[in-house]
Parts: sequence; structure tokens; C-alpha cells
Amino acid sequence: MTKFYFNDEQESYDAIVVGSGISGGWAAKELCENGLKTLVLERGPMKKHREDYPTANLDKWDMPNGGRPTVESQERQQKQARTGYTTGYASSHWFVDDVKHPYSEDKRFDWMRGYHVGGRSIMWGRQVYRWSDIDFEANGREGIAVDWPVRYKDIAPWYSKVEKFISVSGEALNLPQLPDSEFEPAMPLNCVEQDIRERVEAAFEDRVVTSGRVAHITSDKKFEGDGRIRCQYRNRCVRGCPFGAYFSSLSSTLPVAERTGNLTLRADSIVSEIIYDADTQKASGVKVIDAETNEEFVFKAKVIFLCASAIASTSILMNSRSERFPNGMGNDSDQLGRNIMDHHFLVGASGTFEGYEDKYYKGRRPNGWYVPRFRNIGGATNMKEFKRGYGYQGGGGRGDISDLVAEAQFGAQLKDAILDPGKWSANFLAFGETLPYEDNKFVLDYDNLDQWGLPTVRFNAEIRENEFAMRKDMQDQAVQMLEKAGAKDITPYDRPYALGLGIHEMGTARMGRDPKTSVLNGNNQVHACKNVYVTDGSFMSSAACVNPSLTYMAFTARAANHAVSELKNGNI
Repeated sequence: MTKFYFNDEQESYDAIVVGSGISGGWAAKELCENGLKTLVLERGPMKKHREDYPTANLDKWDMPNGGRPTVESQERQQKQARTGYTTGYASSHWFVDDVKHPYSEDKRFDWMRGYHVGGRSIMWGRQVYRWSDIDFEANGREGIAVDWPVRYKDIAPWYSKVEKFISVSGEALNLPQLPDSEFEPAMPLNCVEQDIRERVEAAFEDRVVTSGRVAHITSDKKFEGDGRIRCQYRNRCVRGCPFGAYFSSLSSTLPVAERTGNLTLRADSIVSEIIYDADTQKASGVKVIDAETNEEFVFKAKVIFLCASAIASTSILMNSRSERFPNGMGNDSDQLGRNIMDHHFLVGASGTFEGYEDKYYKGRRPNGWYVPRFRNIGGATNMKEFKRGYGYQGGGGRGDISDLVAEAQFGAQLKDAILDPGKWSANFLAFGETLPYEDNKFVLDYDNLDQWGLPTVRFNAEIRENEFAMRKDMQDQAVQMLEKAGAKDITPYDRPYALGLGIHEMGTARMGRDPKTSVLNGNNQVHACKNVYVTDGSFMSSAACVNPSLTYMAFTARAANHAVSELKNGNI
């Protein structure tokens, strides 16, 4: 297998980036464009845009077992299967083999992983929302965890930079709790969704129903990357998009980094630890294990970016032990591995709608609607029962027509179903903020090593009273909106949920002002080792209630440019 995608291997680089997904791709792009010879290390195998999307154009009848998981595949992906959608034939190859990559749980934690070049940027949900100062100020205002060392004004220009590159489809709302992005045209709501929007907004002064903001090209504008064009409305995004219509590092940031001539990408390269030089008080490089041969390497660099995902990057820091850092690099505060957050969901309500029998919609829109946060944003919105807030995703549609269009049924049954595609229905699915709790944590288990001799992870984390109180309101308000919209057969739900299931793990190497209580400073640098930056979900000091990837990208771009400046000025 080819390990090097771009330039040849050398011993020393200006920068090393660990991870090639959402954050790693952005770090590579910014560092390479600024002239740094950059080595990107990915623990999984090489993947190439378009060439390695084996199921992108398959229909259900093209797949074994109709695309459903087999008994054999389920035995090897028992934890990856907890989502209910990641391990069918169409997408199981993107998610890890749990037998090969084990972890332990004192309390259930659903760790969904993709080990390959491009990481989870290939399979992500693509929802992109800015934070506001309501989010950045919350910890400090409420005396929870640590205050963020940045505010919205610090990150707003970087949001804009990222959005102009990735493409964000959505509409401007001018809401203080959800700042507007640099928008491509919004994906239109269908007829039932539009009617529900109008009725909800008429009934509630504090609510807006809008098209979800997603990283999809919706115009003919040219975007940088590997031949990216507008969305084809196939809704097969989890398989990999051969059109490059949605943002992924494989189609966008990595090709741009490659064209600079400054990028070396090495796959099958497991970073075991960062090497600390006590004389310079800096990191000098990383130790790497070849995933296929178990051969060990050392690569040196002036600056190191950890972008391997929250648990993986923090694990590397924890395993980077030295006389200066006996409990893990940067762990003077004892915060490594603590404060695990995710977004809690699987709570809301659904209902059916009468009428509209003569109407339908075209294509498979790859997003739904979004209801921005309306709780605890000031004045009458403030709640006594819980802190922070939530938003709703979901949408409306008519029957399970996607299967019918894909011709998964035949004969008279198909004809009858097409003539009667079913009732219109709608769903409000809530996503809520989880607070950072210091004893929600993971540790490295040195008694249970993986096949490369590295410690595995053991989780001990759960949602708490604040989240349970929030879930009651999340369900109740979903019911009320459906009632005001005229829904029938309203069904509230609150399904079992464990941390990790939202696939937004965050907070395990948090950012803060004080080295005694945080791991990173406001520029994503390890407090006590300034040439190590961490820019994936690890750095998050709180979670907000919106999908976090846009914030990871903005902070990564900001940190990479900070590193370039610091290198030029001789500060790191």
C-alpha cells in the first residue's frame, strides 16, 4: 500500500500535523500556504478523493443483503453500530473495526471513529453554525468550569475565512444567539415545512424555523479544491461525495495544501507520543509506529499540531510522559482527559399532517430544518430548571419515498406505493448542550494494550441532572410547536442516550486563561510547551448546543496562522 500521497519522506519538517480530517486538513492548508514544509500523519490507510468511494453510486439492489449489516460485520462493529446508521454496507467501511480498535467503558460511551485519510470529514453531518458571545461568555458568567479566553470578535474573522472556502448553505436571520455566516443560497423547505415554519413563527415570538446550515455548494460559484461542484441532492453523503459538493478535507483542504508543494502526507502512521526536549522546553518531534509493519520512526519539527480528534489527541498528550511531564504533556492542571462533553439528543416529537395530498418534492435534500436556541438567552427566555439551551433539527416529508424512488420494491407493491406515498409527517429532534463536568473523564488503560502495544482508553462519563431537566423541556416544546402547526397523532419521545452518540466528543484538553486549571491557552498552545497546538474538539471549554466542526475549523485556521507568526518571530 502506498503510504506517501504527496512528497517524499524526510527526517525533519517545519511542521507536523497529526490527523487528516476536519481540523488536520485546515492546519495543513494554512501551514503549507504560508510556506512551511509540513508532514501530515494519519493513522489509517490512504484514501483518495473519488477513487476510494466504493459505494457512492450504488443502489440498494447493488449491495449484498440489500445494504443491511451482516451478522459477521455486526460482530466486529458492535460499538460503531450503536448509532443505527453507520454500519450498513454503504458506509461500514468508513468506521473502525471495534475488535481491532478496542476501548473500555465504566459507563457507556459511544465512540464513533473513522481511521483513514480524510477522517470523519468524509462521513460528517455537515451542519455548520457559528457560536455567539452568549456561548463564549457562559462559563464565566455562570461560574462553571473555566472562562473561555476568547470572545466572538476574536474568532469571527476566522469563521468568515473558513465559510468562504468550504461553502455554507443557509439564510441570514440576524439573531444574536446564532450569528449569520457567509452564505450560499439556502436549500429550500418543502411545502409542509414552509407552512409549519409560518405557523410556528406566528405562535411563538422567540422561534424561527429555517433551512439547516450545511457545508454544501448550492451555486455555480467556483470553490477551491479538487473540482468541487454544486450539490446533486443525492443524500448519499456518508458514502463520500464524488462531486466534492460538500466540504471534506479529502476534496478541499488537502488538495490545496498539496498544490503548494509543501505537503507530505504519510498514512498508516500511528503517533504514539510527542518528544519533549528539556533543554529547549519545546517539543522536538513525534514517535510513530507503522500500522502495518510495527516499525518505529521519529519525525522532527519546529511546531506540532494535534488534530486527531478529542480522545485521540488527548491520548497522545497523556502518553507523552517525561521527567517534566510525568502525568502527560501539558497536564500540570490535571485536566487532560476530563470534562468530556457531547450533545445530548434523541428527544423531541413527531406528528402527521393532513392535506397536501396533491403535492410532493423533488430530489433528496441532504439537510432538514433548524430551530435556533430560544432558552436562556436573556429576559423572559431564562429558565430556572436548567442552564444553557438547545436547538432542533429535523424536517417534514411524505412517507418513506426515498426507498421507492430507489426502486427497492417491485411489481404491484411498488405501483401501489407510488400512487399512495403516505401521509406527510414532521419531526423536531432536539440537540442540547452538555455542561463540562470535571469527573466526566477517560483514562489510559496500560493493563489493556492494543495490537501496537499502546494503552487503550477507558471511559467514565455520563449526562447529569441539568441535561435531564433540559430534556423534559426539549420534548415538551417540540410537542407544543407541532400542536400550533396543526399536527395530528403527535408522538413525543425520549430515547436512551449515552455520551458519544452525538459524535461530538469535546473538552478533554480544554482552553483557558490559567495553566493551573487548563491545558491550552487562548491560541490553542499547550501552556507549558508553546510549540504544540491542539485544535480539534479537545480544546473546547464548553459545548454550546450547535454542531462544533465549524468552530474547530475556525480555531484551527487561527492557530495555524498564529504558529506561522510565532515561528517567524522566533518565539517558538
